[in-house]
Amino acid sequence: MSENIIEARDVSVTFGSGAHKVEAVKNVSLTLAAGEPLGIVGESGSGKSTLARVLAGLQPPTSGQVFFNGKPVYKGSKSYIGEARRQVQMVFQDPYASLNPQMTALSAVAEAVRIHNKCDKKEAETKALELLKRMGIAQLDAVKKPRQLSGGQRQRASVARALSANPSVLLADEPTSAIDQSAQAQLLNLFHGLLNQGLAIVLVSHDLGVIRYLTKRVYVMKDGVFVESGDTETIFNNPHEEYTKELLASIPGALGAAARKKRTA
Repeated sequence: MSENIIEARDVSVTFGSGAHKVEAVKNVSLTLAAGEPLGIVGESGSGKSTLARVLAGLQPPTSGQVFFNGKPVYKGSKSYIGEARRQVQMVFQDPYASLNPQMTALSAVAEAVRIHNKCDKKEAETKALELLKRMGIAQLDAVKKPRQLSGGQRQRASVARALSANPSVLLADEPTSAIDQSAQAQLLNLFHGLLNQGLAIVLVSHDLGVIRYLTKRVYVMKDGVFVESGDTETIFNNPHEEYTKELLASIPGALGAAARKKRTA
C-alpha cells in the first residue's frame, strides 16, 4: 500500500453545549493511502458526513487533528494552507451546494478553472469544456443552468468542478443518493476511471452496494464512532459487529438475502 496521504488522529466534533450538546464524531482515527478507494458507511445521523467535512477542511474538529502528507491540515481558523488547498476537493450530495443556480454548468466549471489555474477566460472555458466532456456532458448541455440538467448531469458537473483543481483526493459525500440507478452507474464508472488514473477517493454513503462496488477498504460508523473497519470484501462476507450485520441485511437483492440468511442460521 502506498504512503498515507491523509491521516485523522483522535478526531472529535461537538456541536452546541450543555443540554443541547451533540457529539457528532467521537475520537475517531483513519488513514487514506495515495490512490486508494476508501469507504465510510453508516446510517443517516451516524456522523459520517461531519467527518467527511473535517477531512475536507470544511469543519474544524473540536479535538484531534487531520494530516495531509504528514502536515497538520488545521492551523488556527485556517485549513489546507497554500498548495494543499487544491489537493483535496469535495463533491456534495446536493450538487446545488457547488453549482450556482444562476450560472451555466460551463460557467461554473470555468470559474473554478480560472481560480485554480490562473488562466484567462477563453482558456478556462476550453479547459472546462474538456472536463465536462470527460464527465459525459456534451457542449449542448454544458451551456444549460443546473435546473435544466438531469440529477446525474448536475452531479457529474459538480465532479468536473472539483476536478478543475487537479486534486489528489476526492471526498464524495452521498454522491449517488439523489440520482436514479442509471445515473448512479454512470457516476460510479466515472469514479472507477478516476481511480485508475491515480486519484484517491473517499466515498461516504449509507448504500453498501455502492461501497462494495467502488472501495477496497471500509470504515463502518455508528453514533459518531467506528464500530468496524477493514478490507471491504472481508467486512461484507464476515462482519463481526451486529450493527454491520443489520446494515448488510437491509440491502435489497441477493446480497441482503445472503446476509439475512447468515443472521438466522
